[in-house]
Amino acid sequence: MPDETSGLNDDEIEQIRRYEDFTTIDWIEDAMIERNRRLRLAKEVYAHRGPNGEITFHWLRSQARRALNAGQTWFVVSLVGAAIGVNAAVISIVTEWLSDVKMGYCSDGWWLNQQFCCWELDADEDSGCDSWHLWSTVTAARWFIYVSFAAAFAFVAAHLVRSLAKYAAGSGIAEIKCILAGFIMRGYLGFWTFLIKSLTLPLVIASGLAVGKEGPSVHVACAIGNLIAGMFAKFSHSQGKMRDILTAASAAGVAVAFGSPIGGVLFSIEEMSPAFSIKTMWRSFLCALVATVTLSAMNPFRTGKLVLFQVTYDRDWHFFEIMFFVILGVFGGLYGAFVIKFNMQVAAFRRRYLANHGVAEAVTLATITAMMGYFNRFLRIDMTESLAILFRECDNGGDYENLCQTSAQWRMANSLILATMIRTGLVIVSYGAKVPAGIFVPSMAIGASFGRMLGILVKAMYRAYPQSGIFSVCKPDVPCITPGTYAFLGAAAALSGVMRITVTVVVIMFELTGALTYILPTMIVLLVTKAVGDLMGVKGIADEAIRFNGYPFLEKDDHVYDAPVSQVMRRDIHTLRAFHMTLTDVEAYMESTTVKGFPVIFDEETRTLMGYIGRQELRYVIERARKIEDLPPDTLCTFAPDPSDRTDSSWSAIGHHEDIARNIIYATETPGLLKIWPWVNQTPLSVSSRLPLEIVMQLFKRMGPRVILVEDFGSLVGLVTVKDVLHLKPHEQLDSPRVAWSSRGGLDGALEEVWTWVADVRGSVSSWYYRVIRR
Repeated sequence: MPDETSGLNDDEIEQIRRYEDFTTIDWIEDAMIERNRRLRLAKEVYAHRGPNGEITFHWLRSQARRALNAGQTWFVVSLVGAAIGVNAAVISIVTEWLSDVKMGYCSDGWWLNQQFCCWELDADEDSGCDSWHLWSTVTAARWFIYVSFAAAFAFVAAHLVRSLAKYAAGSGIAEIKCILAGFIMRGYLGFWTFLIKSLTLPLVIASGLAVGKEGPSVHVACAIGNLIAGMFAKFSHSQGKMRDILTAASAAGVAVAFGSPIGGVLFSIEEMSPAFSIKTMWRSFLCALVATVTLSAMNPFRTGKLVLFQVTYDRDWHFFEIMFFVILGVFGGLYGAFVIKFNMQVAAFRRRYLANHGVAEAVTLATITAMMGYFNRFLRIDMTESLAILFRECDNGGDYENLCQTSAQWRMANSLILATMIRTGLVIVSYGAKVPAGIFVPSMAIGASFGRMLGILVKAMYRAYPQSGIFSVCKPDVPCITPGTYAFLGAAAALSGVMRITVTVVVIMFELTGALTYILPTMIVLLVTKAVGDLMGVKGIADEAIRFNGYPFLEKDDHVYDAPVSQVMRRDIHTLRAFHMTLTDVEAYMESTTVKGFPVIFDEETRTLMGYIGRQELRYVIERARKIEDLPPDTLCTFAPDPSDRTDSSWSAIGHHEDIARNIIYATETPGLLKIWPWVNQTPLSVSSRLPLEIVMQLFKRMGPRVILVEDFGSLVGLVTVKDVLHLKPHEQLDSPRVAWSSRGGLDGALEEVWTWVADVRGSVSSWYYRVIRR
């Protein structure tokens, strides 16, 4: 066998032993490691007491260390939250400046954007203050400069991502979900990924691409959490504790993106974390709170608001508007199904034809987006700023380019519906490009433009027919219809439709408005959106990206499988005998196989299961033993304790990282014998071959083992991993519309189903006509 770890130091061998890239973490083993560590700490504390249990100085010192260790988690969580808040504020400030630089510059200071340059005036970009200078007074020249800046920003961002940090591309939500579930992607949360994504995110948003920064903000926040927590041995040596930090960081990432700490916590529960405990919830809440307070203290927009599109509504809504709210909900569901369906097709095309042309693709998309968007007032400005404009009420300076004027209502409605269609197409082709790209705010902008358009139409109906029955509840001296609220609800519907989350969106929207009045309309809209999405048989775009990339991730939904585990298990498995195997046999066996672990059996005849050892653990023990002692090739390897050896047969080396030398010395203390059994999991998770498959799926989702062994009457017959059951189709009730439509291809199947139904109805009507009328 080649010497795969020669020349490595102890720390590197230890890392190889524990985790390998693009594999899954065995959460049961990680829990055993944490349990053994806590037991050792407890024994050390008790050992410091006096002979009769009296308190000693060493006991007091150990108690103080124990208290500091307990408080370390809260300190790290707070530190992570503060760093996320600072990073979010800096990104917001730089993004605003870069977005305005495309149109002009400030003579009072090149570092000022238009808002700060014209602080005392409420002016738009065409009639700004004297300090704000447009690049040119000629429309064609301004258009050329605008497009050139957009292309340059996209080129720099894509080139940095391709050259320095490929993991900085995309949203990151799908990958973070898999990492929290135990999938290992080394470097995805590393320093270079964090740095490049933080630098390129403002460039991408300023380039005008139809992507957002909220999704990538979660990736950046988790990278910050990983970097800070990795400085502390308590987290770097425990993947379970690191997962808690990453979950809290994801909550803080959403919190600073929307100014919604509670919404961030709910997002981490509903969308991100596969296993969420009350302890994790409190840590997530603290991290989100600290991040939000830090962002508020920095006040990046100098408005006292955490995000640009934060608004306050003080008008009530009317029950007759529910029919229009339902329309918004239907739009959100259809939008989500449409975007997800065609974005996956674009992703397949991108993988097949554009894999090596990421920079050219990003520049082309940015150029096309800028050329098309410059002439539409709602596409030309930044999407966050457009949300702030569309959410406004028409009073108190809410009129933007005659948006609230009755004389311009049809022109505005045309611009809004055009912006909705164009931006939808741009989101489909832009999301997934090789630059930092999110879909939260683009979807909200699309929903807001459609909702504002619908609000303008409803308001026009009211003005045209004020005496109509549905408008009878409106008071003549008070504005009846508020188009800004329709934009707000449309944004919620589109976000829910594409991400397939509900409760989180309700809370985020409530925290954005601070108005309890609009919780009920928001819930109505989102319930309709969810119903339409379920009817179309679509999942969230993050789940679809996970499926498209083939990541080992189990969905939270429970399915019914009409099969036992024996139908999917692997029967051709590689095993190790507990006794009578030499070092040469073991190394030759490892060289001839590529599996990640080996079940240990008593002999080939009975195949009695004795335990399970991972490939990395086996390599680790052999290499470390050779560093201490010269092992001859005929050295016997034992993978189970000798029943006659009563020294400490219950002792296990799993988790004993602090005393590695003692473990290896114990393993090599007998000449001609290498005791590997302390590193063998002597109680692996095993099931009967007759167990229903859905129960095995529950074991994978709730306990998180890397592999489950299958045995019959104590005899090993196979094993099953997550990948073996990942792509199975559940045998559900075929009379369910959702299952029937999803089994026929999602949106295509739904359209085909509708067309078939129409054809059947037409055939029935024709038959009835010929039988009754013509007779």
